Amino acid sequence: MAVQYNKLFHILVDKKMTNSQLAEKAGISMNIITRLRQDKYVSMESIEKICFALDCKVDDVLEFNRNEG
Repeated sequence: MAVQYNKLFHILVDKKMTNSQLAEKAGISMNIITRLRQDKYVSMESIEKICFALDCKVDDVLEFNRNEG
């Protein structure tokens, strides 16, 4: 089962927020943003920071794909 972060990037488009702005607001590195773009593992701590920065829930930013991974 693979995790996908497409929902997160849709939120950023809706909020007209850049990746750099998210990284700064959430206090995460651009390396984390790159890992999210590639649907790679990101720690729950980083996901939590993103959710607080965007005022959303975990299921608003990620989803599980049962057909991959």
